[in-house]
Amino acid sequence: MTAAIRFADHALGTKFSDLPAEAVDRAKTFILDSLGVGIAGSSVEGGDGLLRVASGWGAGNVPVWGRAARLSAPGAAFMNAWQMHNQEYDCLHEGAVVHAMATTLPAAMAAATQRGGVSGADLIAAVAVGVDVAASLGLASKAGFRFFRPATAGGFGAVAAAGRILGLDRDQLAAAFAWQLAQASGTMQSHWEGSPILPAQVAFNARAALQSCEFATLGFAAPLEVFEGPYGYLPLFEGEFDLDPVLESLGKTWRIAELSHKPYPAGRATHGAIEGAMTLQAEHGFTADELVHVDCFAPTLIARLVGRQPLRNPTAAYARLCMGFAVAKVLQHGALDPSHFRGDSLSDRATFRLAEVVALFENNMDPNALTPQTVEIHVRGDRYFQWSCETMLGNPARPLTRAQHLAKFRQCLTFSAEPSVAAHADPMIAAADALDGLADFRQLTDLAALS
Repeated sequence: MTAAIRFADHALGTKFSDLPAEAVDRAKTFILDSLGVGIAGSSVEGGDGLLRVASGWGAGNVPVWGRAARLSAPGAAFMNAWQMHNQEYDCLHEGAVVHAMATTLPAAMAAATQRGGVSGADLIAAVAVGVDVAASLGLASKAGFRFFRPATAGGFGAVAAAGRILGLDRDQLAAAFAWQLAQASGTMQSHWEGSPILPAQVAFNARAALQSCEFATLGFAAPLEVFEGPYGYLPLFEGEFDLDPVLESLGKTWRIAELSHKPYPAGRATHGAIEGAMTLQAEHGFTADELVHVDCFAPTLIARLVGRQPLRNPTAAYARLCMGFAVAKVLQHGALDPSHFRGDSLSDRATFRLAEVVALFENNMDPNALTPQTVEIHVRGDRYFQWSCETMLGNPARPLTRAQHLAKFRQCLTFSAEPSVAAHADPMIAAADALDGLADFRQLTDLAALS
């Protein structure tokens, strides 16, 4: 009984009725959130070029969110996954450090559109099992990042979701995991350098998931120990790992209910410092001009992910993963939104000067921990303020309110490449709320793009 077979059994054997109410509710919340984030990502620089390339992969009827374009299933999965992750605004599983929805949802929706006749409940169940697989692989790892886990682990979650929707049987789905291993990609180099190729790595794996499912029907003899073999995914990509606890949790713990919202459009590792700076400024009323220095204390993973030096003219991808830049924008504006990572805002000299006085210190050597975090702000007049958190805003233990969730969604739609999509906000919210009762999930997704 290999891990691939156990994941396949879970993906295919789970019925919608097996999902607890909390998992269904969180699935609907994060499907809507993900669509909103993906729509906002449609206007990020570079999207037009990628769309031209993806259009060359064949015609199709799968919508590209926030645009007036329909592509083949692999092409649309690629574009929608890139759009979901290109602003660092998409949800994630903090314990696994995996943006599981960024691969799983685009692949699942592309597969469902290709197949046709997929209900909202069918989609929810597929997404839930896909998130289980992706998050389980992250949770099984006992080592720090070597490869970009949202892309690599996320791709296997996309296979589980798409394979279920496309009607693969147990052996075929296990083989599809093997085909995905053959295509798995994504290193930390793009993250390290702040390259906009980073979200493309997520997109490559979402596209590959659909191809893996198709290849799996051809009857090739496939490797069996996809995840645990000596050259399988976990030994090769992660190093130290323990699969048993997560395999035992399948069908008992629903990882989709453990996802964290992202309240701010920047790397999750910046969110503790962002919230701390916002809270202290709101409470004490100091201005950016009064700032002397900001000290942030956080685990080693935070330093590794966002502890980079600020640049005078950063790319948006670099700035979203720079704690100093994000904190500086918050202290300038009292909030953070996607416009702060676009156009002239990236080269603002006042932002750079503020970012230079933000320092990051490590307080926890756990390679996969995101908390605890502390922010200390020193201002003129020898004044000093401190804020700490054990749990970041948006975590299931500190969830966004429905009002906050919907405000983020509505804001995202204003950044659509096709402005008229913003008028679909209310119908999309209503369709997401009713998703488990919709006979065809496209009643929701057709609103995410223009025909």
